[in-house]
Amino acid sequence: MAAGRDYPDGMIQLPASYQEYLAGKSESFINTVRPILMQSAAEKLHGVRVLYNPGPTGHQAHLDDTIPFGTVVEDID
Repeated sequence: MAAGRDYPDGMIQLPASYQEYLAGKSESFINTVRPILMQSAAEKLHGVRVLYNPGPTGHQAHLDDTIPFGTVVEDID
């Protein structure tokens, strides 16, 4: 599914801030971070930290209870 697309009934729709964050990103990047964005949107408790690891793992994302829901913070690991 493309970033910013509405999801069928029963599926979680990402908040606008998450859709905007994904806009223009590569498909592989979106596939990496979208599950965590979806989890954040489902729980509506925490934001997301996206880490860039210069090694072979590349990007990683996780929920972060220090970040408000709807916010994405990029960081270097």
